[in-house]
Amino acid sequence: MTTYPDTKLLIAGKFVDAAQGRQIDVVNPASGVVIGRVAHAGLEDLEAAVAAAQRGFSVWSRTPAVDRSRLMRKAAELFRRDMESTAQALTAEQGKPLAEARGEIERSADIIEWFADEAQRVYGRIVPSRSTSSMQMVVKDPVGPVAAFTPWNFPINQVVRKVSAALATGCSIIVKAPEETPAAPAALLKAFVEAGLPDGVVGLVYGVPSEISEFLIAHPAIRKISFTGSTAVGKHLASLAGKHMKRATMELGGHAPVIVAADADIDLAVSALAAAKFRNAGQVCVAPTRFLVHRDIAAEFAAALARTASGLNVGNGATEGVQMGPLANPRRLSAMQELTENAHAQGAKLLAGGERIGSTGNYWMPTVITDVPSTARIFNDEPFGPVAAIQPYTDLEDAITEANRLPYGLAGYGFTRSLKTAHVLAQRVAVGMLWLNQGAAAHPELPFVGIGDSGYGSEGGPEALEAYLNTRLISSVNAW
Repeated sequence: MTTYPDTKLLIAGKFVDAAQGRQIDVVNPASGVVIGRVAHAGLEDLEAAVAAAQRGFSVWSRTPAVDRSRLMRKAAELFRRDMESTAQALTAEQGKPLAEARGEIERSADIIEWFADEAQRVYGRIVPSRSTSSMQMVVKDPVGPVAAFTPWNFPINQVVRKVSAALATGCSIIVKAPEETPAAPAALLKAFVEAGLPDGVVGLVYGVPSEISEFLIAHPAIRKISFTGSTAVGKHLASLAGKHMKRATMELGGHAPVIVAADADIDLAVSALAAAKFRNAGQVCVAPTRFLVHRDIAAEFAAALARTASGLNVGNGATEGVQMGPLANPRRLSAMQELTENAHAQGAKLLAGGERIGSTGNYWMPTVITDVPSTARIFNDEPFGPVAAIQPYTDLEDAITEANRLPYGLAGYGFTRSLKTAHVLAQRVAVGMLWLNQGAAAHPELPFVGIGDSGYGSEGGPEALEAYLNTRLISSVNAW
C-alpha cells in the first residue's frame, strides 16, 4: 500500500498538529504493528475548534441552499477521486477487506450526494390564518454548531451521515473521530476542505474521548450532539446533553434478532445472513446476532451456515480476495473467546470456528454455534464479532417473545414465504429497522433509527434533518 499517513487535527480549515505536540499510536490490527500516529487534542485545541465552528456557522448558515448543495456534490466527487488511497488507509487501520473499504467509500459518497439534494428541500410552510389581516409562517433554521462522536467500525460511514445532515441544514460541525482509525475520516473531511467549504464549517479532533465529550457537550456554543456507539456510553452522553439542554441523536448498540420461519427459503436465508453476519468481521451494529430458527429446519440451516462460514477466506484485508479481515483490537478477540466458551459451557454445540487464527494479528475464525440457551451471555450481550448463535424454536409466538426480550431495538431480520407471517413480524418485532427476506439495506434515503436502548433520532432519510433544525413560528398582523 501507499505510506500510511500521520493524521492531524482539522481546525479553521487547516490540518494542524496538536498545540502541545502530543500524538497517539495507530496500530494495524492485521499485524499488531504501529503504522502511524494521530494528533492528540488538548483543551487549547478544543477551544480553537469551537471558536472556528462558531465563525463557520455564521457564514454557512447564511449560505444559500443551492450553493451548499453544489459544494457538497463537489466534495463527493473529490472523495471518489481518492478512493484507492483512502481505502488502503482504511484497511490498514481498521482491518476490513479492501473490497469492503471501497464499498464504504462509494456508499459514503452517495450519502453526501443525497443529502446535498435534500439541502434544497428543507421546507417551512404557510398556515392559513384565522384573520385576513394576518400571516402565519413556520420556518426551519439550522440549530447551530454540532458536536459528533463516531466509532471505529465504520470510520467513514458513521462520520459522513452526521456531517452531511449538518451541512445540508446549514450547521457547522466538529467531529470527534476514533483514535484507532483516524486517517479515513480525515480523508473524508479533506474532500470538503478541498471543495471550498468555508473555514471552520467542519472540524476534526482526536484525543481522550471523555475529556473531549465533556468539554464539547457542555460548551455553550455547541447546540446539538450526535453519537454512535455503545448503549452505556450513549446513555452517559445523553445525560450530559440533557443537563445542558442540548438536542441529541443517539444511534446505540443492538442485538439483532433473526426469525427464520419453517417455510423460509433456506438458501436465500443462509446467503443473506452470512453476508450480513461476517461483513466487517461481525463488527456491525445491525449485524444479525440472535438466530431464531424453526425447529423443523434448524439443523439444515445451521449446517449450511457453518459450511459457508468455514469456507470464508480470512486474512489481511489488504490482500485481494480476502473475505474477512481481523478484528479491530485484541479486546474483541478476548470477547469472542469468552462468549463462545460460555455458550459451550451451557450446552451449545460448536459447528464451525470457535478459535483464534495464529498468534499475529486479531484473527478469529468465523464461528457458528447452535442450541444456544437464552441464558448464554451471547444471547444477552452484543457479540460485535463473527459469531452466529442459533436457537431453535417451535412456535412463532415464542420466537417473537425472545426477539423482544432484550431492551435493544435497532435492527431485526425475518425470512418467510408467508405473507401472513411477514405481516405478523412487521407488526410485532420491536426494532427500528426490520428487513424481511434480505440483509441490511441502509440506503441514505431510508431512516436509520433505533428504539428502546438502541437510541433515538434518525441517521438517514429526511427524518435525519429534523434534529439539525429549529422550527419557528412567525405570525404577523397587517398594521399599515
